[in-house]
Amino acid sequence: MPEPRIGAVILAAGRGTRFGPEPKLLAMLHGEPLIRHVARAALASSARPVVVVLGAHSDAVGAALAGLDLRLVDNPDSAVGLSTSLRAGLAAMPDAIDAVVVLLGDMPRITAAHLDGLIAVYRAAEPRPSAVVPVTGGRRGNPVLLDLDKLKEVLENLSGDTGAGPLLAGRGDVIEVEMDDAVAFDVDTPAALAGG
Repeated sequence: MPEPRIGAVILAAGRGTRFGPEPKLLAMLHGEPLIRHVARAALASSARPVVVVLGAHSDAVGAALAGLDLRLVDNPDSAVGLSTSLRAGLAAMPDAIDAVVVLLGDMPRITAAHLDGLIAVYRAAEPRPSAVVPVTGGRRGNPVLLDLDKLKEVLENLSGDTGAGPLLAGRGDVIEVEMDDAVAFDVDTPAALAGG
């Protein structure tokens, strides 16, 4: 059986209203915009292609990613909620892709090692799981790896401001992987960024 092909989708379309008036994903951390940290982690992993879904502030966020080997996709329905961005990112994947790692644009502590850890577990599993999710302190975090074939129907029917969490709840074919607390750290406020 050929090794599964795995891509990455970075969700970067939200308005980040809790952060304040400035675009959250453009806030500077260690000398570069928040979104660039996440994009570089994805590109350093084995996942290909890396798709970034833009929405609110798309021109500015896209400009912040200049020079990186990314596929940028605009989601005109981003205000409707997270589900539309997830669907837009999946639609941009080549047909040959078996699974995707879904990253949030505001999680700067995520590294290629986190992504490749999820990918290694997925590739080694027999039978293949519907998802591989990181866990820290007994709680599921992000990013998550989704098997596109097993989750095809539920992904197509996602709506509103819903990510992968609810669609995985109650499924018996999800593998949980213990990881550090980076998988639970996101930036919602300037204070959280200062702690990043």
